[in-house]
Amino acid sequence: MRDEANLEWEQLSEGPPAGFLKVKSRLYRYPDGKEDKWDILLGGATVAILALTDDDQVILARQFRPGPDRVLLEMPGGNVAGAEDIVAAAVRELREETGYEAEKAEVVMQTYLASYATHRRHAIVARGCKLVGDQKLDDAEFVDPVLMPVADFIEHVLSGQLTDTDMALAGLVSAGFLKPTV
Repeated sequence: MRDEANLEWEQLSEGPPAGFLKVKSRLYRYPDGKEDKWDILLGGATVAILALTDDDQVILARQFRPGPDRVLLEMPGGNVAGAEDIVAAAVRELREETGYEAEKAEVVMQTYLASYATHRRHAIVARGCKLVGDQKLDDAEFVDPVLMPVADFIEHVLSGQLTDTDMALAGLVSAGFLKPTV
């Protein structure tokens, strides 16, 4: 496993919004006749995978995250390519980022990133995951796969130190590791 310094990115500059995330301004008329502009964050479908081995280890992706500006232990995941099937995208992302393949996978939740975003996010539970080979990372990916017992992962999720907490909680509930209180 690499030390954290080998995963961190160095910020070289900061400019006006442009690049990876796209924002569109929309003009709306409210029911009372007033008008206002809203910035809408544009994006497609994404997946976040609760990947479980047969002995209830969670497969995580240790990687730098530019928003929080630090290395985090995250669930594997990423973008769905065009009309790609959601589960197929999750299986592909898991294999690329970690080298693991799932025996079976299913969508357990879908939600939007936020009320001002078009991103559709999907929580996936993948079971029977086994290491089958090396990672197949993109040029901008620097990921260390990490295994963590489910009980430790629950504590990690509740610590707020990952970016897909809602996806993780949906996966843990669906997989039977957490019980809803309502």
